[in-house]
Amino acid sequence: MAKKTKTQQRAPRRVPKRDPERAHVRARVAARRVGARACVCTETRPEALLPETVWCAACQRRHQGHSVTDRHHYAAAANDPTTLVVPVNDHRADLTTMQLDWPQRTRDNPDGSPALAGAAVVRGFIDTVVYLIKRGLLWVAETLEALDAALVKLLGSTWWKKAGLPTMVPAR
Repeated sequence: MAKKTKTQQRAPRRVPKRDPERAHVRARVAARRVGARACVCTETRPEALLPETVWCAACQRRHQGHSVTDRHHYAAAANDPTTLVVPVNDHRADLTTMQLDWPQRTRDNPDGSPALAGAAVVRGFIDTVVYLIKRGLLWVAETLEALDAALVKLLGSTWWKKAGLPTMVPAR
């Protein structure tokens, strides 16, 4: 077995951290651009709201008879032509803002480097999975937690036994 180099020994094994300073600046600029308001559909994310209107991008498009979805280049267009269809507000407020946290050279890949394209594919995959977890799964966990709290209130702390459901937690 080959001996690992110092770089391989120190390789981080976690999701890349966002640049909190740049993210804060972008969020503040977006908030100043639109002010403290919400769209009639209750959208409040500043990146999804349009300046000098009372609408978010989705409501404006819907009003104009246009599609309320975008094609998101998950690895940035400079790196891969593959796109995912996503709601326009999520594209603007979530996925694009995640990409803005990438190193600019990776995102823009001005020379067509295959190494940077590969890095963008990995970063885009991570961002997409995080988005899907938040958008597609987090609500399920929160709903189940609220359901448990309601059932505890109604039936007691071991409500599943009274309901005849099997215990799904490993024995302690």
